[in-house]
Amino acid sequence: MTVTPEGGKKRLQLPTLHLDPQKLLFSFSSLLAAAITLAIAFSASLPRPWWALLTVYVTAQPMAGAFRPKVLYRLAGIATGAAVTILLVPNLQNSPEFLVLCLAAWTGFCIYLAVLDRTPRAFLFQMAAFSSAVISFPYLDDPANIFDTTIARVEEMTVAILCVTTVHALLQPWSATPVIRARAQSFIGHARRWAAEALSSRHTKLEHDHRRMLAADVTELGMIAFHLPFDQRWAPATRRRVTALQHQLATVLPLASAAANRLDLLRADHALSPELSRLLDAISAWLVDEDSRPGQATPLIRQSRIMAAKAEADRSWTALLTASACIRMAEFLSALAASRRLTDRIGKPGRPGIPAMQAASFALARDHGVAALAGLATAMAIVIYCAVWILLAWPNGSATAAFAALITCSFATQDDPAPVIGRYLLATLKTFPLAALYLFVILPRVDGYEMLIVTLAPALLWMGYVQADPKRSPQALPMFSCFIVAMGFLARFQADFALFVNTGLAQIGGIVTTLAITKMFRSANMAWTARRILRANWADMAQLADIRRPFMPQRWTAMAVDRLGQIAARMAIVAPGDDLHAADGLADLRIGRNIIPLRRALSHVPHDVRHSLGQVLAGLTRFYAACCRHGRAEAPPPLLLAAIDRALHALLGLPMDEFRRAALRALVGMRCNLFPTAGPPGLEVTA
Repeated sequence: MTVTPEGGKKRLQLPTLHLDPQKLLFSFSSLLAAAITLAIAFSASLPRPWWALLTVYVTAQPMAGAFRPKVLYRLAGIATGAAVTILLVPNLQNSPEFLVLCLAAWTGFCIYLAVLDRTPRAFLFQMAAFSSAVISFPYLDDPANIFDTTIARVEEMTVAILCVTTVHALLQPWSATPVIRARAQSFIGHARRWAAEALSSRHTKLEHDHRRMLAADVTELGMIAFHLPFDQRWAPATRRRVTALQHQLATVLPLASAAANRLDLLRADHALSPELSRLLDAISAWLVDEDSRPGQATPLIRQSRIMAAKAEADRSWTALLTASACIRMAEFLSALAASRRLTDRIGKPGRPGIPAMQAASFALARDHGVAALAGLATAMAIVIYCAVWILLAWPNGSATAAFAALITCSFATQDDPAPVIGRYLLATLKTFPLAALYLFVILPRVDGYEMLIVTLAPALLWMGYVQADPKRSPQALPMFSCFIVAMGFLARFQADFALFVNTGLAQIGGIVTTLAITKMFRSANMAWTARRILRANWADMAQLADIRRPFMPQRWTAMAVDRLGQIAARMAIVAPGDDLHAADGLADLRIGRNIIPLRRALSHVPHDVRHSLGQVLAGLTRFYAACCRHGRAEAPPPLLLAAIDRALHALLGLPMDEFRRAALRALVGMRCNLFPTAGPPGLEVTA
């Protein structure tokens, strides 16, 4: 509220309320699904309608394409968790300690698979983990009716999932295709601005952070693309375009940064020619122009290639740097223009008569160690919950263990779930007064199913609107959980204050216990995870350079970009003085892409030159193996510089073809990345 003067008088201005129609539509869709679910649960006399209602809001996703594939995984996970419950609980009911260990081991194994998978299929393993936990724990004291209880839970969750999926599929509040197109356009716009600065002398202080964010966006683009087959009838063609777009975007980062690296070296030696400066100005103008078209890059690409060919004829070190900068700019512009064309065609049906684009799936880097840590921490947490519950003989301990297991499984895929669980606790505490108001003041005056839905609508619409907001959506799950579980919707209304307090204490106890165990087991592993990712990347670099190992360059490039994206958020949290910051994942990506043409050129050069290239590759293998072994970035050995210079000298004495020219450019790039401060090599050989 503000006060504004007007004609000597003051007028109060009330703030305007702006509602997003899409978010409101999503919230209304969820409310409609909840109403249908409760109607079915009441008419079918399901024992726990509140469990079905909670499943509606746990399952609902703001993006329609995001939860359609997950419905299959969720249902399969529920069935798997139920089968494990029926298998374990009746057979081990006389050995509760062994039963708890088996349930903890099963849950930890499911979380291990979920963290390892990194696709929507991970929801199958997560659902299998906490469905078995929340079905089993509340009935460990009295497992006689575990079969009937399990069937009832499966029925309640299945009804809820089918209802919310059907309603959202009909109303379609969102689709994955526009989200992918917007994310790709955002990436390209960000990459254009960053490249315009990088190719000029205007480097920003946050350049490394920007590059890591761009790498993370490439990986996230693929995560969203998994939902496309469930979006529209031409989605397979769109999925291929997104995969091809990922491969193009994966090359944009290393190519632009490689060109910027060569240009910086030329500027340091005051060797930037006027012709090259004019070309850079034209490229920068095309990059920063919001109205520029992909086709306008064609003459810039042609001019860059012509300038590179002229410079390579000189054979001096300055000329080789100029040629390397020009050819990398041409490749960067080609990849960026192709990315823009692919982005414009996403969501459009393929043209008849034109064969569909084929692109290999974008490989994801998986770390068994990180996944095993998440699974082990989850299993240990469940063992500790149950040990405290059994030792204290707490009547509501089973509910606490169930809540704690659900929260642990929900956030187990994160490196450090403690901050999110802390916000979960605050949101739960803030929602308890609302639940008490409804349970003891409003609902006693409600008669009939229709009035119940009308009465619940304001609260559920508000929480659903919060769930649709990406910035506030993490608050939605604890709000729904507290509101729905605390009121305990049953076929017949019950307002029991003691039960309300005990249920609330069980929820808070489960969250607090989860938070304490998470801080104990998971909060210190951020730097450890980042080190593992870097070491895995160095190990793959050593294998890529090893001529005795299989050669899969496209798969390596995708995994390197994926790893670069994975460490983006982790490096922002690592302490500033940590030696992890000495590692430059993008420089490693550029060097790896330079290894590829060297290996391809081995069969296209004479034996003595092949021996020189082999020495460079062997030196790179030893160097990156040492980085992996010691777990930190190290300075490359001088012997590697000498090997690169010998290989450069040997290649310059040969007539050039496609493979030899690519190897020559790769050696120039390696020297610039590994030894940026080294003096120019003696290249007196002429053709």
